[in-house]
Amino acid sequence: MKKALLLSACMGLILSTQALAANPGPDETLSDNQKLTYWLLDANKTKDPQKNSDVEGSHIARQLFEGLFNQTNEGELVPGAALSYDVSDDQTVYTFHLRPEAKWSNGDPVTANDFVYAWQRLVDPATASTYAWYEELMNVKNSSAIIAGDLPASELGVKAVDDHTFEVTLESPIPYFIKMTTHTSTFPVNKAVVEEYGEQWTLPGNLVGNGAYKLTEDKLGQDITLEKNPYYWDSDNTVIDTINFLAVNDKNQALNRYLAGEFDYVELPAGQFPRLKEEYPDQAHSVPRSCTYAYLFNLSDKGPEALKDVRVRKALSYAMNRDVVVNNITRGGQKPAYSWTYYATADFDPPVTDYSQWDQKERNEKAVELLKEAGYDKNNPLELTLSYNTSDDHKKIAIAAQQFWKAIGVNVTLNNTEWKVYLDNLKNKEFDIGRYAWCGDYDEASTYLDYFRSGGMNYGGFSSDEYDAAMKASLTAEDPAADYDKAEQILAEEMPLVPIYFYATPVMVPADVKGLPVENVLQNWYGKDLYRTAE
Repeated sequence: MKKALLLSACMGLILSTQALAANPGPDETLSDNQKLTYWLLDANKTKDPQKNSDVEGSHIARQLFEGLFNQTNEGELVPGAALSYDVSDDQTVYTFHLRPEAKWSNGDPVTANDFVYAWQRLVDPATASTYAWYEELMNVKNSSAIIAGDLPASELGVKAVDDHTFEVTLESPIPYFIKMTTHTSTFPVNKAVVEEYGEQWTLPGNLVGNGAYKLTEDKLGQDITLEKNPYYWDSDNTVIDTINFLAVNDKNQALNRYLAGEFDYVELPAGQFPRLKEEYPDQAHSVPRSCTYAYLFNLSDKGPEALKDVRVRKALSYAMNRDVVVNNITRGGQKPAYSWTYYATADFDPPVTDYSQWDQKERNEKAVELLKEAGYDKNNPLELTLSYNTSDDHKKIAIAAQQFWKAIGVNVTLNNTEWKVYLDNLKNKEFDIGRYAWCGDYDEASTYLDYFRSGGMNYGGFSSDEYDAAMKASLTAEDPAADYDKAEQILAEEMPLVPIYFYATPVMVPADVKGLPVENVLQNWYGKDLYRTAE
């Protein structure tokens, strides 16, 4: 009957110890300064775990709330709000045993009902969460029907057996279900607080979380201060006492402020890593990150008619000179991408797509040929708009793309907007070609491939019965590798996007800041696991 992560008290003790990464070595002395200032590219849109849809928002939510499990710096699962779980013989019923000492930041106990409320809230159409589909991917019973409005949220396959026992029933088994519980959309929220304050519940003074930190200040999402939560179950072992998130749209400006001592973490501007690694070898790092940078085509009814033609989409993808992007622009360890799923995803064999085997001259020649077949040439040039959000790096890549496409006879207008406006435009499908990046929600290929499933997040509106069938088959396959490869080949044939590069994130971190992940490809980090050492 039982297949528990932390079944025995002994194992529970071992893994609980692993969870305390803020554990200075015997030769390390803690600094008197235990404040961390973390850079954000864009202003934070929401701190609501069920409504957040971006990576930077998840960094903030992960400090304010805690899900069933956390991750180590290597990506291994460790106890969070749950100490252990059992799973039924048919692998469809998971029973989580919650930590009895866990409390909300107002002192109330964290209970199974808090998880029930949050998981129901995620799929409830009234919440209007752009991540409701994630619970569908988790295969939670009745989630699809609830999202469609055919059943009330109360019919979701979750229940509180008692205050410290949370039960989840799946429609059918999926082998990576537990991995998915580290995503912020599954984090609990306090029902009484949400219902009392409504849309204002995430403001300082109102927000109540169960994470290691509490929100004390928020200036328009651009300057956010968190302080240690004394009610957090492991507060005694939490060393960093203040985290400040500061948004600066310009990476060059952020780097200058880092060098002036104003930041403790920044991502480097494109092209700067080689120089900074030489000048600051103990501060400049290129770390793996499960993200793919791409341009999405708008294939919805709102999209341009030209992009309905797969020959046009292929031509634009083929003409993207990925080697120039990673070797001359980003220069931070990124790899050219000719497929969608991040190449270093666990247990995944990257597909070999046909156009990845050609050289750039061959790709350009094929692009020109396809455009001509589609009816476009110098006398009838294709006109499109490429949209991107504010960032010097995005601008540099967009300008390069504009030139790549001009070389095959396509005229592209660039359109830059700030993040909140840009994200709304993507959601509303008000774009021709849009800059996009997808970062893995968990370390398994389906986190990428489910994006293009009909009804998935899928801002470009791509839909393919054959693709959906492959992804459905993967759910019950003993080894889904063949289904994943088929899905990737369909993407290469239908080309709903231009994959450009696989991430490696070049960053600057002071040598005295310890505990940020360097091997976890999801780059999930927890302030409670960090500490600063004295010089």
